[in-house]
Amino acid sequence: MALLTVLLLLAVIGVLMTTALETVSHAVHLATNARISTQSRYYAGGIELMALHRLEAIAKAADGHLSGDGWLGQPIVLETTEGGKLIAIPSDGGNCFNLNSLADGDRPDALVARPRGIAQFVALATSLGIAGADARRIAVGVADWIDADGVPDPLGGEDDSYRRLNPAYLPANRLLAEASEIRAVAGVTPALYDLLRPWVCALPTTDMSPVNLNTLQPSQAPLLAMILPGRLSIDAARQILMQRPPGGWRDALDFWRQEALAGLKPSGQELDQPKLTTRYFNLDIRTEQSGFVTRHSALLDILPGRSRILLRRWTADE
Repeated sequence: MALLTVLLLLAVIGVLMTTALETVSHAVHLATNARISTQSRYYAGGIELMALHRLEAIAKAADGHLSGDGWLGQPIVLETTEGGKLIAIPSDGGNCFNLNSLADGDRPDALVARPRGIAQFVALATSLGIAGADARRIAVGVADWIDADGVPDPLGGEDDSYRRLNPAYLPANRLLAEASEIRAVAGVTPALYDLLRPWVCALPTTDMSPVNLNTLQPSQAPLLAMILPGRLSIDAARQILMQRPPGGWRDALDFWRQEALAGLKPSGQELDQPKLTTRYFNLDIRTEQSGFVTRHSALLDILPGRSRILLRRWTADE
């Protein structure tokens, strides 16, 4: 009996020790992950500032006509003292449809739906294969989500429409902070959102999408075609971008004087929308250290003497 008691005690002690070791091991892994995660965030913040100053210098040297030469998609690499590596890849943050341009107004309490923004969104969405009725329903729905009034458009929805949902919620009635917010808008299905996401953004302004003619890629031709909805085809827009002069256009009038654009009669607002420089930049950040890889992203606002980090995400996207 004494021997059995000793063996039983040894078995219990063994189980307790195994459990304790597993707990300690788990705690060590958690502490290691927490340390690396915190360190990665500090590293990401450092390379953000480095990229901010570098892009500010590039934009300043461009003197009003920024092309993609030497920076667009070019990795900014920094190695750490522990043998790790930081990689930041900049891209033009204005080459997208600004969802906040579906509304117009200088104050949050004065935002109203913008027909011109709705027309451009519909043109872009239909070029991506979305049915015209669905495209307009989404555009009007997002405009209702942003505008300040409580009066729904027949194709949109305000408080009463969303209160009837289960679970119920209310529209924001303010500018979008992230493009992902439109997933809460009635009619935006996961499939439609997946189609739209690579082409849309939520800039902190109601300005029409400030596409840069000198950094826009031929594969992004729908973003140029949407500026002249129903008049400029995607194929024509692609050809225009493929024939861009080396170093980009230095005068917007040279762009509009092209034969492919003759007879389209753009309005004054349409003439002013495309830009030759860039204000908003996206930054895709990757940190590699101790065998761990983390992804971050940021939106930068580059203005001489007033450059700043507008948005920071601890993921590759929101």
